[in-house]
Amino acid sequence: MLEKLSICLDRFLERGIPGYDCVIYHKGEAVYRRTCGYSDREKAIPMRGDEVFNVYSCSKLVTCVAALLLWERGVISLDHPLSRYLPEFSEVLYMSETGAKRAEREITLKDLFCMSAGFSYNIYSPNLRLCREETDGKCPTREAMRYLSRDFLLFSPGERWEYSLCHDVLAAVIEVASGVRFGKFVEENIFKPLGMKNSTFSHTSEIMSRVAPQYSLTKGKVERITVENEYVIGSEYECGGGGCISTVDDFIIFLEALRKGEILRSETVDMMTENRFSASELRRYWIPNYGYGLGVRCSKGNDGITDFGWGGAAGAFLFIDRENELSGFYAQHVRRSGIEDEWLSLVPMVKSEFLWD
Repeated sequence: MLEKLSICLDRFLERGIPGYDCVIYHKGEAVYRRTCGYSDREKAIPMRGDEVFNVYSCSKLVTCVAALLLWERGVISLDHPLSRYLPEFSEVLYMSETGAKRAEREITLKDLFCMSAGFSYNIYSPNLRLCREETDGKCPTREAMRYLSRDFLLFSPGERWEYSLCHDVLAAVIEVASGVRFGKFVEENIFKPLGMKNSTFSHTSEIMSRVAPQYSLTKGKVERITVENEYVIGSEYECGGGGCISTVDDFIIFLEALRKGEILRSETVDMMTENRFSASELRRYWIPNYGYGLGVRCSKGNDGITDFGWGGAAGAFLFIDRENELSGFYAQHVRRSGIEDEWLSLVPMVKSEFLWD
């Protein structure tokens, strides 16, 4: 089963990807696991299947699920203004063609989920640089938002979709709304209950020493890099948009629990996977055929697409297909490899293997 998938994944190795790990579940059982290549190419250390990876933007699903747990408990509302939790965002400015203007309305929590708040993804803005300087490189999650609030938005909230720091801001909202640090909330409400012992948003030197070496595809060549995760902008910054580290075994537990309604109610996942945008509002969106819901790519409706998910900067890729009782997680550690785009075409192939069942 899934021989074609194996052939496709092995082609990644032929193009220079040092190694990968992939698992597929169907009806609650592992039906595919393939671990190939090297976790450390230079030392010829083979992939074992227990590697710890930066999953980068696959973190966003964890963050959105954490926030929706608070929604289910009645702690937050999608319609709440961001300023209810982070008052510094009560009056925001955006840069129009004619100069700075006050936003027509406040940013809402729904805007954060949907990447429509108007933020950019500039982690090197002058204000965030100042945050690093004035906090001695710590940049605590909540404190960093005070600096981010000084940046101009790209557009007035709700105008369109724009990939951005929205889910980093959402992590700070979770911190304020729950009364505990974002990473602790995730640990206590997702990681520990599910037995995800190798997953965390903490980036201490001890934890990072366990992370597999990273590589980058630059000018057609895969080279080892020393940067751990530039999206984690400080030692105390728990990055909701890209700071989770995990293993394949851990992450598939999370995906399966989400698929089966064991973390969020099924109705909540329905809401999460409902497309929120028109075609014109998604003009900056790069995933063909899909819409965008509360933090995930999803069906636009009546288009035959049954999966939802996201991907990460080093090639991690996740999908969940509740209709066909499928979930899958793929991990590698190569930045700018373009693997996510290729996986979008592999998901239908995987799905086709089980349509008869």
